[in-house]
Amino acid sequence: MEFTVKLTDAQSRVIIEKGCHTHLADYMEFNGRVMVVTDDNIPDSLKESVLCQFEDAILAEVPQGEKAKSFEIYTDLLATLLENGFSRKDFVIALGGGVVGDLAGFVASTYKRGCRFVQIPTTTLAQIDSSIGGKVAVNMNGIKNCVGSFYHPETVFVDTDTLATLEKRHFYNGLVEAVKAGCIGDAQLFDIFKNHAHELDAHSPYLEEIITRSLLFKRSVVQQDEKEQNLRKILNFGHTIGHALESLYNLEEYYHGECVANGMLMITEDMQIKQDLTGIFEKMNIPFVKAPDADKCIEFIKNDKKASGSTVDIVKVDRIGEAYIEKIHIEDMKKYFGR
Repeated sequence: MEFTVKLTDAQSRVIIEKGCHTHLADYMEFNGRVMVVTDDNIPDSLKESVLCQFEDAILAEVPQGEKAKSFEIYTDLLATLLENGFSRKDFVIALGGGVVGDLAGFVASTYKRGCRFVQIPTTTLAQIDSSIGGKVAVNMNGIKNCVGSFYHPETVFVDTDTLATLEKRHFYNGLVEAVKAGCIGDAQLFDIFKNHAHELDAHSPYLEEIITRSLLFKRSVVQQDEKEQNLRKILNFGHTIGHALESLYNLEEYYHGECVANGMLMITEDMQIKQDLTGIFEKMNIPFVKAPDADKCIEFIKNDKKASGSTVDIVKVDRIGEAYIEKIHIEDMKKYFGR
């Protein structure tokens, strides 16, 4: 399957096809130098299958996890591009999960005011959500994604074959974003999780439909509100609390999707939806955060990009497939912690 995300000044081509990462030149012309940014947990065979398609490609490995999204690593990657004479017409390819995509995308967006950028997402999180939409960023002072920009990849290669070696915890962590998409905009997608969450794996017959439905829903939102002025904020369901939990646990103890899952549960007031979400997340072995420090979380929320002065925009779901935005005082967020 193939579709295009059409934006004001750019567009992203999305290819969903098994094996597509092994023959990239069949889909686009790489008429320039290439730096492949990946992490040290990606299998060597996967790295080689991409590198062997280019002459003199540079491999830039970063540590696995959120700590890679630091200014130190960001500037190291910029220096590598500069030292090797890369131009604006050359390519940065992100081969990895959401962290690699965020980091490599921010590098591409700022190197000489923007070079060419391609995504090959290798985790469910990146394939379902973060590889499209153009949000690229690094973390600072323990605050997630507080320095970044909007910069869209030219092409996104979604190849479910790359998920075969993904650890089960990472696999389910990424699927949380698809559960979120179902909650806020696709009731049929949510039903897939209600009925089949216990049997989902990298070989599931439902996986490609989950990925496709999630990406098409996100495309519809992003095309209407590219820079998150209004509608796109609904994609943050569970994220305001989720990002606070990530910061509370130093971006280490829990994964992004796990924190978002907990954020979704905490912010949800409808008891039937909360019960359904709890059942889904239990089947996906999502860990539940018990009684986080609400005061510390509030301090992190004050630095959230969705906060403005003493208020913050939160996303609520009272009916599956529909979401709305509510502005509340940040201090009032305390009532949601420990729910």
